[in-house]
Amino acid sequence: MTSSAAPTTGARQEQPGNLRRVTLIAAGAAMGGFLFGYDSSVINGAVEAIRDRWDIGSATLAQVIAIALLGSAIGAATAGRIADRIGRVRCMQIASVLFIISALGSSMPFALWDLMLWRIIGGFAIGMASVLGPTYIAEVAPPAYRGRLGSFQQAAIVLGIAISQLVNYGLLNAAGGDQRGELLGLEAWQVMLGIMVIPAALYGVFTFMIPESPRYLLAKGRPEEARKVVRQVEGDGADAEHRIAEIEHGMKNERLSTFRDLKGSFIFKPIVWVGIGLAVFQQFVGINVAFYYSSTLWQSVGVNPEDSFFYSFTTSIINIIGTVVAMLLIDRVGRRPLALIGSVGMVIGLGCEAWAFSSDLVNGQLPTAQGWVALIAAHWFVFFFAMSWGVILWVMVGEMFPPKIRATAIGVASMFNWLANYLITATFPSLSDWNLGGTYIIYTVFAALSIPFTLKFVKEYKGKTLEDAAETV
Repeated sequence: MTSSAAPTTGARQEQPGNLRRVTLIAAGAAMGGFLFGYDSSVINGAVEAIRDRWDIGSATLAQVIAIALLGSAIGAATAGRIADRIGRVRCMQIASVLFIISALGSSMPFALWDLMLWRIIGGFAIGMASVLGPTYIAEVAPPAYRGRLGSFQQAAIVLGIAISQLVNYGLLNAAGGDQRGELLGLEAWQVMLGIMVIPAALYGVFTFMIPESPRYLLAKGRPEEARKVVRQVEGDGADAEHRIAEIEHGMKNERLSTFRDLKGSFIFKPIVWVGIGLAVFQQFVGINVAFYYSSTLWQSVGVNPEDSFFYSFTTSIINIIGTVVAMLLIDRVGRRPLALIGSVGMVIGLGCEAWAFSSDLVNGQLPTAQGWVALIAAHWFVFFFAMSWGVILWVMVGEMFPPKIRATAIGVASMFNWLANYLITATFPSLSDWNLGGTYIIYTVFAALSIPFTLKFVKEYKGKTLEDAAETV
């Protein structure tokens, strides 16, 4: 989720030393985004082991994998209120503890139900991190650098996904290619889930090294502490009084919106439905299948476990590259054109995957031509998603809603995004058992439908202030 920076004067430019300091502060906060990506994707390495250990079918397996997303929806919905009561940093510390508890519990479950419980706890922490990182960075960062520092969250998420796949690949090889092979006295998949304790603990350490948000401090009647934080992030020469006055003015003109403010002639206002549509289309193209189930997917068409984990890692690298491309182009090309380019690219990639996976297996494997098409198309799809819809959704929901409904509307769009994510994640194992090629045809159709949706309903907000953007609604 991004936030547009307020215009600033040239008189308040940060010095290099101060920029380094605030960059480190933003990076520490973005560690929650890293855990968001890591925890979301690490389960990819344990799917088949969980299926085998408890001898469960696809429907039950899907619930084990997807149940964390319900926790995420709850965490995202409640994090803002918790942070307003106890502070952003304290809330991050709670998220760090929950990540640690989830990692330890998930690595040593005694039954399937408690594995699901630990995943719900981890999901709650993911939901908190998805809100806390962008909120904190937007409130602490100097206006001149808010956009660039705000992008740390998305960069951290895709880096967390990639690192989780690299760790899974390394641990699988150390266990002789067997997800249930012995490693450090546990099964390999347990170590994969448990090793998240390390970055979760680092996140907790970082939260003791970053200041509280000056906005929160002012809201709690602690102006002197707020001034101290402003000087810390903007430099001793900064006009702290002017900055504090800006924050107070912004807070004075805000009011808490409610669900009643979103009501329109058909449940919600039209602009809210556009935000919901963006959130749902982002998930219904099946992107998280690539991160939750990719190793299982490749093994189902004859790829050996080591290679399947390697392909999961290379897909994550493509995800990072695509995200960087989006960050470079979104303010040059514009949101709407980039979304259309991404949609066309996804249709091509998903269509090719659907064709390849529709082929009959030969000796348990895809024919050579179809295998190469599937592999290239999977990477193509992830690239076009990452360079468009992966970033655009969170940029647009942060700028498309009028100020008086922005906070609540963003919450509703985020909730629908998590629920759509849950639906795709929970249905993939059963759908793939039914017809893998047909499953990808469904995702292709949704990617194709996103094109007319974007053309008809999505407006361009490039170069507009938040106030100008609100006038186009």
